[in-house]
Amino acid sequence: MTPKPQPRLFLDGYNLALGQGTGVATYARNLSLAMGTLGAEVGVLYGTRAAPSTNPLLREIAFFDERVGDPPKWLVALRRAKRMLHAPFGELAVPVPISGQVIATTFRDRLPHFDEIWNSQDLFQQAHAHFRIFGRELRVTIPDRPQLMHWTYPLPLRAIGTRNIYTMHDLVPLRLPYTTLDNKRRYFRLNRRLGRRADHIVTVSEASKRDIVSLLGVPEERVTNTYQAVDIPRKFSEAPMQQVAAEVQGSFGLEAGGYWLFFGAIEPKKNVGRMIQAFLASGVEGPLVIVGKKAWKSEEELRLMFDDHIRYLVQEGMTLRTRHKIILLDYAPFRLLVNLIRGARAVLFPSLYEGFGLPALEAMLLGTPVITSNTASMPEVVGDAALTIDPYDISALVRAIQAMDRDEVLRARLAQAGPQRAALFSAERYADRLADIYTRLGVPPAAAQPWAKEYRMAV
Repeated sequence: MTPKPQPRLFLDGYNLALGQGTGVATYARNLSLAMGTLGAEVGVLYGTRAAPSTNPLLREIAFFDERVGDPPKWLVALRRAKRMLHAPFGELAVPVPISGQVIATTFRDRLPHFDEIWNSQDLFQQAHAHFRIFGRELRVTIPDRPQLMHWTYPLPLRAIGTRNIYTMHDLVPLRLPYTTLDNKRRYFRLNRRLGRRADHIVTVSEASKRDIVSLLGVPEERVTNTYQAVDIPRKFSEAPMQQVAAEVQGSFGLEAGGYWLFFGAIEPKKNVGRMIQAFLASGVEGPLVIVGKKAWKSEEELRLMFDDHIRYLVQEGMTLRTRHKIILLDYAPFRLLVNLIRGARAVLFPSLYEGFGLPALEAMLLGTPVITSNTASMPEVVGDAALTIDPYDISALVRAIQAMDRDEVLRARLAQAGPQRAALFSAERYADRLADIYTRLGVPPAAAQPWAKEYRMAV
C-alpha cells in the first residue's frame, strides 16, 4: 500500500519569538508537536527583525542574533511607509536554513517542532500597521505553498493560495474590557472580519466558543473547540520528590509542602490583588510564592505588598519578600517552575476569566491540589478535580484556602484526581481533535493515528 504523502502544514511564530514563555507560546509549541505527530511536514513562519539576505548562512546567523537593536523611529516609519506602497502585492517569506553551523543549543527549549523555518522581516508589526490603515489582512506568500496555514492568534495576516484557519483563545478584551490594553474597536473589527473570512476558527474551550458565536456572530459550525494539550516531559514530572524538595530548599529556602504558589502574568485578569488579600486574611502558615512577569496594572494588583501595615521588604537577588509571607519571583526556568509546582501545598489560580486555564491543568497533571475560579472555561477544564470559587468573592477564597490547609484528606483526593482529569487533555487526544479539523478542511493526516478510534472527548 502506497503511503499518503506528507501534508505541508504551517503555523506562525508570533509568540514563539518571545524571550520568556506565554500561554500562547505553549499552545504554539504543542500545536507544532501535534502537527508532527500527524505525519506533517511542519513549517513555522516568523516575523523577526532579521533583515533578508541572499547568503543562507547570514540568514541563519541573523535569525538567532538577539542583539538586533531598535532602529530609529524615523527609519522604522520610512521603511513601513515604503512597504505600504507594495501592500497590494503582499509580503514574501524567505527560508531560514537551520544547517547547524550556528550553535543554537541555547534556544532548544524555545523552538517548536519544525521541518522548515521561514521569516519575513517585522511581519507582525507590519500586518497590524496595515490593518490600521487599510482595515484588511496583509497577504503573505510562502513559496511552495503549504496546504494549510494555522495562525495561532487572531492576526491580520492571510497566506496566499492556501487554507487559513485562526485560533481565537478567548474574547477577554470584549468580555472584560477593563483588564486589557487592546484597542477594543480595532480588536472587534479584526476578530469579526476573521470570523467571516477564515476557512475555519479554532478555539480552546466551549466557553470561548459560545463567546465567539454570540459576540462575533460566527456560525456555530464554523467554530471548533479542540481544547489544549497539557504535557510535561517525564524527566521533570517524575523526578524523585526528594530531589524536588532539595532543589526548592536550595534555591529559595522553601520547605516542600509548606508554601502556596501562583504562576502566571501579574495583570488584572489574573486577580492577583484579591488573591493576596485572601491569602493574608486566611492566616495559614507558609509563604505565598508568586511567579510571574509584571504586566499592565501590576502595581495595583501588588498594592497590598507595599502597604505600610504589611510591608517589610527584603530584596534577595530576584526575590522580593514581604515579612516572609509573600515571595515575588519575576521568572523561573521551566525545570525550577515544575519543581515549585510539585513542592507546593496547593496552587492558587483564581483568574477572573480564562479561555482555557493551562496553569491550573499543569498543576493538576503534577498532582498538586488547585484552587481556581468557577467562571468561563475553568469548570469544564478542571471538573471536580479542583476546588472552584467565585473569583470576586474574597471570603469564599479565604474559606477555600483554609479548608485546603486543614483538610489532609481533601488534598490527597485532589492530588489523585488531578492527573486523571489532566489525562483527558493529553497530547495524543489533542492531535486526534486536530486531525478531525484538518481532514474536514481537505488536509487529512499522512497516517491514521492509533488512538483515533479509541477516544471521543466527553466533558
